[in-house]
Amino acid sequence: MEWLTAEQQRIWRDYLAMTSRLHTAMHRQLQSDCELSLSDYDVLVALSERGPLRITELGELIGWEQSRLSHQLRRMRGRGLVEREGDDDDRRAATVTITDAGRSALETAAPGHVDLVRSTVFDGLSASQQRAFGAAIDIVLDRLRAAGGTDGTTPPR
Repeated sequence: MEWLTAEQQRIWRDYLAMTSRLHTAMHRQLQSDCELSLSDYDVLVALSERGPLRITELGELIGWEQSRLSHQLRRMRGRGLVEREGDDDDRRAATVTITDAGRSALETAAPGHVDLVRSTVFDGLSASQQRAFGAAIDIVLDRLRAAGGTDGTTPPR
């Protein structure tokens, strides 16, 4: 087995620290602005962009396992953010839809969320650095798709 080089190890650890801190900052911002979790936001963004989705399609779109998605949707339904229609025993036939309350929460959350992402990630990068960052992400997602690990799609955050 070949170990990571010192530079690769530094980059990997920095990536893990960056994603952890960015998730924490996004979660705090969402909680502060509108009492949404980052998971709530992911689901609401997907539904607002795609419209009603079968539960299995939503899970594939955001890259979640069915058990995680089922628990998340149950919590969101309890708060009136989404509605589930169809057979409760058959996830293939059931669909989930964003409610007016969910759309309102998303509209409240989005401006602060976009400001955080822009100021934290993109404002510090030149246009060429942004393209390189995007290209690196695309390569990793393509490799994950090819390996069958995920479909590689995630909602924009």
